[in-house]
Amino acid sequence: MFEKILDNVKAKTPLVHSITNYVTVNDCANILLACGGSPIMADDEKEVEDITSICNATVINIGTLNEKTVRAMIKAGKKANELSHVVVLDPVGAGASALRTETTFELLDNIKFSVIRGNISEIKTLARGRGTTKGVDADVRDAVTEDNLEEAISFAKKMSKKTGAVIAITGAIDLVADSNKAYVIRNGHPLMSKITGSGCMLTEVIAAYCAANPENLLDATAAAVCAMGLCGETAYNKMVENKGGTSTFRTYLIDAMSRMNAETLREGIKIESR
Repeated sequence: MFEKILDNVKAKTPLVHSITNYVTVNDCANILLACGGSPIMADDEKEVEDITSICNATVINIGTLNEKTVRAMIKAGKKANELSHVVVLDPVGAGASALRTETTFELLDNIKFSVIRGNISEIKTLARGRGTTKGVDADVRDAVTEDNLEEAISFAKKMSKKTGAVIAITGAIDLVADSNKAYVIRNGHPLMSKITGSGCMLTEVIAAYCAANPENLLDATAAAVCAMGLCGETAYNKMVENKGGTSTFRTYLIDAMSRMNAETLREGIKIESR
């Protein structure tokens, strides 16, 4: 289903400029290399426009905010828009503090995003201007379940229409939607939520997949979410086999991404369209 999307990433090696948080920056760089992309991290406002200009996509991740990086994010995002590059927003912890929430809306006011990826609480914050995010994790009361799935799909489509971006809501059940179509994805493993940065890493993979397939952002985003989830499943199985823990799980997750190919993706995805 998504074989060509993955092949394009391997063939094009998209260069992704990431203004991301310092907690996960190394893993973000490594997952980009593993999936077939190439990373560059620059967050000084004096150079972000130059760096953005030579890249194929830009990631803006608000995980560790300060005034200087916010200015750099806006400059980079505007330059990427000017060049018609893919721009991906990860509103980490939006709703947890006034600064994060206000910054998210400032970014949305100044930048046209191609994709917005977050947990359900973060995306709900974008919809209503306030949230119940617990730190950088979703509030359990917001969780997407089989019982509220149709409502969540409708919400994701409405958010896509409102923002003009593909919306990726990740959790136990993942949703990827534009205003007309949604994918429901059931790949992944709960242990992914027990390591720092699995969401940030996914955002980077989305950026690489979209940069290599800019004419098909919805399917590229869905393919990235499926691939990352499948890597989580593979990593867990290998961790159990080798009697490891969360640190080895993290390593195996990146290993699995480096070994991901079209056949593995085709055979392992758990996806339906709505």
